[in-house]
Amino acid sequence: MRLLSTILLTTMVLAPVMADEDEFDRLVADFEAHELAHNPIRAGEQGDLDAAGRWPDHSPERLEKKLEREAEFLQRLEAIELDALGESEGVTWAMMDYLLRSRLALAEFEPRRMSFTNDSGFFSQPFALAGRTRPSSIAEAEAWLRRLESMPDFLATQTAWLERAIDTGFLQPGLVAERVVEQLESLVAQDLDEHPLLAPLDALPRRVDADERRRLEVAMRKTIEDEVVPAYRELLEFFRQDYLAEPRETVGISAVPGGRDYYRALVRHHTTLDTTPEEIHERGKAEVERIRAEMDEVIDEAGFEGSFEEFLHYLRTDSRFYAETERELLMHAAWIAKRADDQMPRFFRKMPRLPYGVRPVPESLAPNYTTGRYWAGNLEAGVAGGYLVNTYRLDQRPLYELPALTVHEAVPGHHHQIALAQELEDVPDFRRNTNITAFAEGWALYTEYLAIEMGIYETPYEDFGRLTYEMWRACRLVVDTGLHYFGWSQEEAEACLLENSALSTHNVRTEVERYISWPGQALAYKTGELLIRELREQAEDVLGEDFDLRGFHDHILAQGAMPLSALEERMQDWIEEQRVNLGD
Repeated sequence: MRLLSTILLTTMVLAPVMADEDEFDRLVADFEAHELAHNPIRAGEQGDLDAAGRWPDHSPERLEKKLEREAEFLQRLEAIELDALGESEGVTWAMMDYLLRSRLALAEFEPRRMSFTNDSGFFSQPFALAGRTRPSSIAEAEAWLRRLESMPDFLATQTAWLERAIDTGFLQPGLVAERVVEQLESLVAQDLDEHPLLAPLDALPRRVDADERRRLEVAMRKTIEDEVVPAYRELLEFFRQDYLAEPRETVGISAVPGGRDYYRALVRHHTTLDTTPEEIHERGKAEVERIRAEMDEVIDEAGFEGSFEEFLHYLRTDSRFYAETERELLMHAAWIAKRADDQMPRFFRKMPRLPYGVRPVPESLAPNYTTGRYWAGNLEAGVAGGYLVNTYRLDQRPLYELPALTVHEAVPGHHHQIALAQELEDVPDFRRNTNITAFAEGWALYTEYLAIEMGIYETPYEDFGRLTYEMWRACRLVVDTGLHYFGWSQEEAEACLLENSALSTHNVRTEVERYISWPGQALAYKTGELLIRELREQAEDVLGEDFDLRGFHDHILAQGAMPLSALEERMQDWIEEQRVNLGD
């Protein structure tokens, strides 16, 4: 695989030639078919019953053929003159170019050898999918049954990659694998009568024949008990006996064979920019210094008399800042969400049709899960978007952080952006469903700043919570590069967050473990947010009192996610167009 992709990458220097729109359309159609062929999850959600009964095939042979095809797509794409395409087609071109180049570059390192993080991975994918699978007929429910029946093979393929990881020394650190063991222990202990993998049965409409429903339930329960649970027990023992037989003690990816080159590739992949770990590290240090100064101002505003460290201790320990019950925490989150909903028309003209709900993180995931997350919905399947709030250990879930968390995960953050992308018309399907972290997380972090204007932060403590979240993302730039490129220890990484933010000690631990297990991903947030804030400043400077904030926001989201270079060019074109129109 490595030799093949190296040859392809070094021989793809082609002179661009003018191509008509039909040629580009054929390429996009071929790429779309390729994407669905390798993504039975998405194909199944689009109504393909055969695909709805299968899991993705991650066998080396299948991935090798996929890589060969994607190299061909990139050659065809580079032969098309970008300037000959329209606005939407230009975004499609940029998306394909980014996706294909990233896949080819990362394939060199066989990333399937690290197919899990500290809080999720291939082993949790079936459970997440079960929660959003809503069969409307017997045929669709039978497709889910086929998926259950094929789960042992799916897990076996992933295990084979982990065996290769052991053989090649390309392992996750032992502390990350131990978190997976904890989750697997919880998964195999699930009560069969209330098993999460039976959830799709609940969605079957009442019109379905009762005998047929009972037949399916019996078959699913038997499959789970006789095949799925034993496969998970086997996976659990593999982690205990094999993967952790000689656990990796180091925490940075640079410690594994080829890890330093891999990290440099991950930096480019997650930021979507041609940048380096050194540049990212310095940018993070500058942001930490700026945000720390703003924090001091808020402490003065709160009237607190004491040191920065004493203020952090106060926030982390005073009971006034914490909910007493899980329901209370969720109610606070829901109230903030509705206040944000109330403000949306002031800042956006275009609204998505899909609503969202506020939900607790599933119990099996909560101990090692991040403080909150967004799960995309599906209007056609009847599934709302989900703003998940972690209710595990309430003494580690401060209420002053909830406003920033809520706007980030719900609106105007992830739900607003992703739901709008799902409704895009006259664009390839992959444009609606592809997440580019630097765009999506950059947007969501920007909305934490926007929430100041929305009036979401009502106290100095909540404003400090906002700055804590911004500091969190700034520290990520320093911590991630520190861990994976500069040889930092876990303790050094945790210190950056503990000393500069009010994040709880539990949250800091789980977050740093997340960065350890997912190299480079944490760099995307601040990188994207800083660009969007810079673009807004440019627009305000150029357009002055005629700056249209709603138009600015809508234009950022109008074409869905894209690489940051494409976003910058697109928004600068918009600024210039607005300036010219004002001149007329």
